Amino acid sequence: MGVTIGMAQMEVFPGDPARNGACMLRLIEEAREKAIDLLAFPEMCLPGYLLGDMWERPSFLRECEAWAERIIAATAGTPSVAVVFGTVIPDWSAKGEDGRVRKYNGYIAAQAGKAVRHPGLDRDYGIKTLLPNYREFEDPRHFHDTRKIALESGKPLESLLEPMVLDLGGRACRAGILICEDAWEDDYAHKPLAILGGKGCDFLLNLSSSPFTAGKNEKRNRVFSYKVRNLGIPLFYVNCVSLQNNGKTVFTFDGRSTAYAADGRIRAESAAFAPDLTPVALEWRGDKADLAAPQDPAAPSGGPTAKAAKPGGKAEGKAPERKTKSDAEADRHIREYHLALRYGAKAFLDSIGQDRVVIGVSGGIDSAVAAALYREILEPQNLLLVNMPSRFNSGTTRDLAKELASNLGCLYAEIGIEDSMAVTKAQLDGLEIKSPDGSKFAAISLAGFVMENVQARDRSSRILAALAASFAGVFTCNANKAEITVGYSTLYGDLGGFLVLLGDLWKSEVYALGRHLNKEIYGREAIPEGSFTIVPSAELSESQAVDEGKGDPLIYPYHDRLFFSWIQRWNRATPEEILEWYVSGTLNKELGLQGTDVHKLFAGAAAFIRDLERWWNLYNGIAVAKRVQAPPILAVSSRAFGFDHREAIGKPFYSTRYLELRRDLLGNSGKS
Repeated sequence: MGVTIGMAQMEVFPGDPARNGACMLRLIEEAREKAIDLLAFPEMCLPGYLLGDMWERPSFLRECEAWAERIIAATAGTPSVAVVFGTVIPDWSAKGEDGRVRKYNGYIAAQAGKAVRHPGLDRDYGIKTLLPNYREFEDPRHFHDTRKIALESGKPLESLLEPMVLDLGGRACRAGILICEDAWEDDYAHKPLAILGGKGCDFLLNLSSSPFTAGKNEKRNRVFSYKVRNLGIPLFYVNCVSLQNNGKTVFTFDGRSTAYAADGRIRAESAAFAPDLTPVALEWRGDKADLAAPQDPAAPSGGPTAKAAKPGGKAEGKAPERKTKSDAEADRHIREYHLALRYGAKAFLDSIGQDRVVIGVSGGIDSAVAAALYREILEPQNLLLVNMPSRFNSGTTRDLAKELASNLGCLYAEIGIEDSMAVTKAQLDGLEIKSPDGSKFAAISLAGFVMENVQARDRSSRILAALAASFAGVFTCNANKAEITVGYSTLYGDLGGFLVLLGDLWKSEVYALGRHLNKEIYGREAIPEGSFTIVPSAELSESQAVDEGKGDPLIYPYHDRLFFSWIQRWNRATPEEILEWYVSGTLNKELGLQGTDVHKLFAGAAAFIRDLERWWNLYNGIAVAKRVQAPPILAVSSRAFGFDHREAIGKPFYSTRYLELRRDLLGNSGKS
């Protein structure tokens, strides 16, 4: 005789325990109707996870406690349903290391209207052991953990990590319950998954609140499959669907809750970016529990079959890493980007109570892809595309902007900026700046890049902001990750807007996403072909004439890959490594460039170094100040700007080794 475990992949609304709690109560009733014996919810499903310092508010903690009591009480109905759910657990009798009330990122197991006692902790709840403190995570800032309890009590950690005993279908089941990071144990001294796995568990539950990152799902399947296979115990990974943020960076949570059989194979997988309640049958063969085998082994219920990973990592129990990314993987990542961006854009608009968007469209690829994405989630009358030409804008790009609006069937306007530019120039160009005693200090000149910035600010700060307000909506920022890296965008100009939807995509990924939208989503040329083939250009001066092939100073794909090495490479590169690779002839390989020879892009070492230092100085200089003031970025990569890429405003760093290499290449003077 078996039991049914339900993976309750709910949509979590951060900071709203009443809304989340009401959803949980509905799911408990649904579980009764479906004869589910145990309903497993995600980590922090009641309060939400990324809440900043909202954890410091006692009234919020009391609200979460009250809703937790309601969830526990709801298990008293008939037929019986046991639940396990993640929530914040305050310990009002103790202080945390910040001097405030002690809090745990914990879970509660409940049945028959009561919380089940944890046998190791002797409390009515369990506690997360490994608190992540990297990327967007900062659990140790707010929460106490099991390791600290072990230290305080003088007990070994292993004695505190015990299975919870639940009465499921008349059988006393031993459930090894972990919270998210507790299963990602390889880089920690303590191994909660291994400890619980060695204590005779019938099955393992991993309650997670795991943000989306392209490729993370595949990595988790490799790692969890390998670990489960070694332990020989089935595991349920339960993740939430959500949009949560920490101010500067917005994260999507993709769900994809997964049930792994004891041999490491996937038996069920919930939907991506959608709430889902997935029942999974657990059966006993003798004294060993496992997931029920699917009728068709090639296509198990709820998801594809995944082969168990083979041993190969240096650390015991660590799945081998993939070192290269195939074209198929790249395509899959673009598909995932699309799902995350579409969900994130819609959820973000909902969270701020907006349903109308204004987009400045230039005819180029970035604004075109942004428009195509927003058109997926907005009615045509709620999307306004605006082209704002000056004398530097070609007829080509103006036609592409209008064609885009026609293809998407949305609203369109063309508003020239020559007249307003003339007013600004007349007011400021040649203006004499004097000291209080009347002596001349300087004369203002609106020329070169100054006038370029004036144009960008006029378009965004004046036209788009005014249109958005009168349209009862918001306007977008269309910058991509390469531009944000080096500040190739104008502060209070094209860096303005309510959200940087494409700010975590490199230029090459924007192109690929555009192709995907045309082929897979629209099934036609929604984004005009000319937007793909035209040279990228800001069109702010005669030197950026697109019809003459004159565009931006960024060279793609080289600068995409160079900047990637500074930000997303695991061992992040600096000019020292870049110059070493350049000298050794391995730069193309290290940057992952295909079909581009870096040595042919520049006329010798001096030109290469000038380009390298130009962008490195901007990345570490004014671009930091711009990023601090930029709108929030929707994260999809392994390292997004904002809270996921923390930085201080300072000055560029050059190592002694770099300066030596530079001097050797350029001669004793070291001048380029």
